[in-house]
Amino acid sequence: MTAQTRKSSNFKQLGQVLTGLPMRIVILAICFLWTLPTAGLLISSFRPAADLQTTGWWTTLLHPFEMSQWTVENYVDVLTSANMETAFLNSFLVTLPSVVIPITIAAFAAYAFAWLQFPGRNFLFALVIGLMVVPLHMSLIPMLRVYTSLNLNGTFLGVWLAHTGFGLPLAIYLLYGYISSLPKEIIESAQIDGASPMATFIRLVLPLSVPAIASFAIFQFLWVWNDLLVALVFLGTSRSSVVMTAQLASLIGDRGQDWHILTAGAFITMIVPLIIFFSLQRYFVRGLTAGSVKG
Repeated sequence: MTAQTRKSSNFKQLGQVLTGLPMRIVILAICFLWTLPTAGLLISSFRPAADLQTTGWWTTLLHPFEMSQWTVENYVDVLTSANMETAFLNSFLVTLPSVVIPITIAAFAAYAFAWLQFPGRNFLFALVIGLMVVPLHMSLIPMLRVYTSLNLNGTFLGVWLAHTGFGLPLAIYLLYGYISSLPKEIIESAQIDGASPMATFIRLVLPLSVPAIASFAIFQFLWVWNDLLVALVFLGTSRSSVVMTAQLASLIGDRGQDWHILTAGAFITMIVPLIIFFSLQRYFVRGLTAGSVKG
């Protein structure tokens, strides 16, 4: 390699670095701005209530090793509050079926829309897509009237059905995009071997669709676990059926005067979703992008 060639190559590499540098700076700035409120919330969760009401969380950064400005009483108050164990268990009882039921139904529906021929398929799929734009708040009062007439209001079954109905259109759309992108030869080979549509779905399509299922499971779990509105409307705040979000809302007081407890409670409730997300993280991007582009 001549000196001129090496010089040209070095300039080319320098140009690539300088071209990517602004984008890296923008990405780092976005990550910093996105993380800053969470960092402030974390710092606030370890501050006494009196300090939270008089100074901002950033003042602790001036003297971070001054132990008098740190405390774990907020976490102790949350963990030792009455009925917290029941609320934590109820959140699991609400969330797990509300994730499994729509995934099960959506997987069958997405496979049917993608690979089976039946009358009205296009119309029904368009109807499912149209339901994605229906606001949640428009359905609360009609559903509450139906639940009251059927004695489902205040029951876990009612909340499961509500979350299933609200999450099913997105689940079908997401799984359809993935299942329809599977190679046609695989489905045809199963049919040639004499496999029924059910056997093809159970033994072939379902194992291949794990990334898409895991992606929706993350979305649905986060939505249901952090939900307050649906739980309040359809489940109420009785001690036997209260969920974590409703329990934390009751801890901050009628006028929000004890909001320092909410900062600690927020991170306690984040533990389970973070475990779920990092456990399924490897499937997340694959499941969202696999069915987005065909060809």
